[in-house]
Amino acid sequence: MKYQIKETKDLTENEIEHILKLWDISAWNTMKSAYFRMFFKDSEFHFLMDKDENILAVLRVNFDFTLQIADTAYAFAEAVGLVATHKKKGYGAALVSRFKENVIHRNKETIGFCHSDLRPFYEKCDIEILYDKAKMIKESIGSNWVNSEDDDILIFHTSQERKELLNQLSSQNNAYLITKE
Repeated sequence: MKYQIKETKDLTENEIEHILKLWDISAWNTMKSAYFRMFFKDSEFHFLMDKDENILAVLRVNFDFTLQIADTAYAFAEAVGLVATHKKKGYGAALVSRFKENVIHRNKETIGFCHSDLRPFYEKCDIEILYDKAKMIKESIGSNWVNSEDDDILIFHTSQERKELLNQLSSQNNAYLITKE
């Protein structure tokens, strides 16, 4: 198995098709590659490949992710879209392990999110979890701020200071997802 990182602009047509198929998000299923490259321009893709360059697992890193906590904006890399081609074969766990090593080596402040039913997977992968803290992140939907749909914050690599800030989130101390206009 081979670990590979590609910028969005370097993905092949087949890789984009395969990623969209694996993600299986109805709104994105008909996305064309040119739009994909523009839509995910602030991303990089991490792959676990077999010897024939077939994708075994993929994970996207979103570099356009900023949380406002109190009056301060904190930029993170956000790990999203982890999916393996075949379940229960260890490909997802292997990719998470290599990914974690990579962001630590590159010193990239990287977090992710999960629903509570995925906790056992991330615990097995030795990813630190801030339980029930993702709900304290508000996202702008129209003119309203709503709680994130995720339950937990995953710590792939952050400073102790940022980890403590995230761990202090509560219903009285929310974080707000800041999106670019």
